[in-house]
Amino acid sequence: MEDLLNHLRTGNLDAALASVRAHPSLLHARPAQGPSPLLTSVYYGHAELGRALVAEGAVPDLFEASALGLPDHVQAHLDAHPDSVNAYGADGFQPLGLACFFGHAAVAGLLLARGADVNSPSRNAQQVRPLHSAVAGGHLEISRALLDHGADVNAVQEGRFTPLHSAAQNGQPQMVTLLLNAGADPAARTAEGLTPADHARRAGYETLALDLDARAR
Repeated sequence: MEDLLNHLRTGNLDAALASVRAHPSLLHARPAQGPSPLLTSVYYGHAELGRALVAEGAVPDLFEASALGLPDHVQAHLDAHPDSVNAYGADGFQPLGLACFFGHAAVAGLLLARGADVNSPSRNAQQVRPLHSAVAGGHLEISRALLDHGADVNAVQEGRFTPLHSAAQNGQPQMVTLLLNAGADPAARTAEGLTPADHARRAGYETLALDLDARAR
């Protein structure tokens, strides 16, 4: 198992496939601690390896299917267990948050249509809501869909960080405009007392910082 996880972390597709072909039981095994092989592939930026394991016969659960962007698997899980749409995974994340962070619009739309809560925070130290996740991932259309479904544009995560702080820090003017038009507070301060403009300036986005400063007056 540890060899497979290392191959997934480093993005070594050939070695990962060789491992599961030599030991097919690995396709259905899970480590005693930490994320599953499928989630490991996504969390380390190698989702294509996770999808390759699914093609080899791994069966993703709802969280893995949401993170990998597999709408057919998500649909099947929701058809069998409708209440699982707002379930929490072992690491505290929900299906919608995972789909939003990794930019899977079709899966996010499916989850929203099936009643996913747009405002529930993750059950871990990050306390992220789906909008935080979508903005952090830079996914404009998913963020717009969440707002259309009632996402709280000023919700705070760990450190009292709002979605606007994230968009400013990442230098995303279109996202900033979307959030401001939805009512984001340009004067909101983190636990450190920093505004979105402060975060934009720290990251080198001076033009964006000046615009946010003007909006906060």
